[in-house]
Amino acid sequence: MSIELEPYEPGSDGERRGPNTLLRGLGVLGFVVLLFVVAFLGVRWLAAAVSDVIGQPESTTVAPGLPVTIEIAAGAPASQIARQLAEAGVVASATEFDRAVRDARASDRLQAGRYQLETGMTPDAVLAILIEGPSRETYRITVIEGLTIGQMLESIERQTEIPFNDLSRVLLDGSIESSLLPGPPDALQDWEGLLFPDTYEFEVDAGATEILSRMVRTMEDRVGSIDWQGLEEYDLTPYDGIVIASLIEREALFDEDRPLIASVIYNRLAIDMMLQIDATVVYVLGALPEDGLSQEDLQIDSPYNTYVVTGLPPTPISGVRVASLQAAADPDESEYLYFLTDEDGKAQFAETFEEFLELQEEYL
Repeated sequence: MSIELEPYEPGSDGERRGPNTLLRGLGVLGFVVLLFVVAFLGVRWLAAAVSDVIGQPESTTVAPGLPVTIEIAAGAPASQIARQLAEAGVVASATEFDRAVRDARASDRLQAGRYQLETGMTPDAVLAILIEGPSRETYRITVIEGLTIGQMLESIERQTEIPFNDLSRVLLDGSIESSLLPGPPDALQDWEGLLFPDTYEFEVDAGATEILSRMVRTMEDRVGSIDWQGLEEYDLTPYDGIVIASLIEREALFDEDRPLIASVIYNRLAIDMMLQIDATVVYVLGALPEDGLSQEDLQIDSPYNTYVVTGLPPTPISGVRVASLQAAADPDESEYLYFLTDEDGKAQFAETFEEFLELQEEYL
């Protein structure tokens, strides 16, 4: 029996592909891949070229050092921020800034907000600022010397709109402590003289605790910077020194008078003589009467009235400046027991009561 085979015809259905066909297929596939790679690299090159063109606007010719306000939107990508900076002339090239961001891996650390920059900055300098974040809005308050604690809080209330009760509460509820306090404060008066009067800068959202804590810390620093060893011979403490400084503060107008007024206070304390300082009576009254102090005023029964008690008042009577603290810690040496201030506010001194009467006759 014989079998007749049909001749093989390449390309017919069901054909078997030989080695040459497979190689041709791989060649085509490789060519396609090559075209894709070339196209991809071409697109990247074109994108970089376009970015360079966009990233270097005409604003690069702006003179350096001019102030520029930049508002960075929340969630803005680094590329958008780069173009924004370049268009404003802050950086010369958006591409360079974008590259600085990539090199620092800082794209997710750029903070939104308003920035005060200037033209002609380097990408690294701008990047450091944007990472740190925008400066917070601040304001200043000024508390002058010679105010009582109540007057200080009233002044702060007017300047910040923080209610007086909120300010006083944080001084009494344990939120704020001071190493200068003789004991836990029971009344607002216990804080007398322990907040340093000065000009302070705070962020707009600062509250009562932050403001008063700053004033308390500053007072601790000022007192701590002064040598109080001279008080030991009088058996007095630095807190007593603050009390004396407050008396000086309320009586002296000129800094050169403060050490001599301090000497009068120490000379009287040394001989158990009443201090008889008018400012202590004014403190008790709350204000100086329009017609001045009367004999009746001088007899008011109060531990603060140095016309009826011997020694120092129980607390300071006002906030004090550094010059008064220094005078209290280092008084001049003198034999003076009396002083008064003339119509120009200058202190005049006397050793005896007779000399004091002569000063009154001459100056008052």
